[in-house]
Amino acid sequence: MSSFHQYFIPWTISQVVSLLILYVSWKKPVWARYIFAVLFFGAGIFNLFTGLKTPEAYLMYSETAIGLYREFITGWFSAHIRIVIPLIATGQLLIGLFMVMGRRWLDLGCLGIIIFLMAIAPLGVGSAFPFSITVSVAAYLVYRHNLHVNMK
Repeated sequence: MSSFHQYFIPWTISQVVSLLILYVSWKKPVWARYIFAVLFFGAGIFNLFTGLKTPEAYLMYSETAIGLYREFITGWFSAHIRIVIPLIATGQLLIGLFMVMGRRWLDLGCLGIIIFLMAIAPLGVGSAFPFSITVSVAAYLVYRHNLHVNMK
């Protein structure tokens, strides 16, 4: 297992960013929609190109993943990266799109964010845990705001 030291700076930055996203989601949920859109569009584009050009880069997540996730990454996933990563990237691009579409699609986007982030949480420090928990709460706040606005 890799040393936390090599991840400390990006991990710390991720925690600060997650707290900022949480704050914006609480105070200005409409702004948070656009932050989520940019994050997921960016991640989708990055993962699409990286997954197609250097798919083996995703095997590094096995170093920080827990139990079954580590086994999955070094097993089945390692043989199917070129299929799985573009599918994940497509999902991220759709989430980004849903976040800027009408209110009906926003609920689906928020749900997608929460599912995606909970799915990567077991990657541990490799996914900047607990970033995924904090930002899932932020997505829930955006969802709640949208629900409240739609009830009026």
